[in-house]
Amino acid sequence: MSIYEYQMRMKAFNLARIDKEYVKHQQAWLNHQVTLTKEQGKKQVPIYKRFEDFFDYKNRIKEVEHDEKREITPQIRKMAQIAAVVNGGRR
Repeated sequence: MSIYEYQMRMKAFNLARIDKEYVKHQQAWLNHQVTLTKEQGKKQVPIYKRFEDFFDYKNRIKEVEHDEKREITPQIRKMAQIAAVVNGGRR
């Protein structure tokens, strides 16, 4: 498996994990949206006005995409060459 394939598999894994987190957070939001309140003056108001205040899906996606833009250092390049030799690939 090449470094590119590995990175794509890791990205897919992380994106799938975020989707699972999204569903869990959405469920928690639905379970608690009515009960979570704070006192504002004499009124009780919800803590989270929107689901996005509770879980920022777009920001989590950006975090995963930012991870893939890491620089390939000489140490990573050397480890990739060693892995290629061990796996029977070319140098």
